[in-house]
Amino acid sequence: MKARVHVMLKNGVLDPQGAAIQHALGSLGFTGVEAVRQGKVIELDLADGTSESTIVQMCEKLLANTVIESYKIEVL
Repeated sequence: MKARVHVMLKNGVLDPQGAAIQHALGSLGFTGVEAVRQGKVIELDLADGTSESTIVQMCEKLLANTVIESYKIEVL
């Protein structure tokens, strides 16, 4: 079984990497980019039958800093 966890900074949290990407895109001539938010994707290969609550525990304890990040779990 596979799961994909999408982790993003919460709205209102400063995203310096996103700002750097936005600036670089402008420098390369890409106009019209009004905002960039940068995140991460974590793919997990799990034993069959792993519950979604177990994946939530993984996110809460390690994969996401829930103070400043939100996450979305996608079971594939």
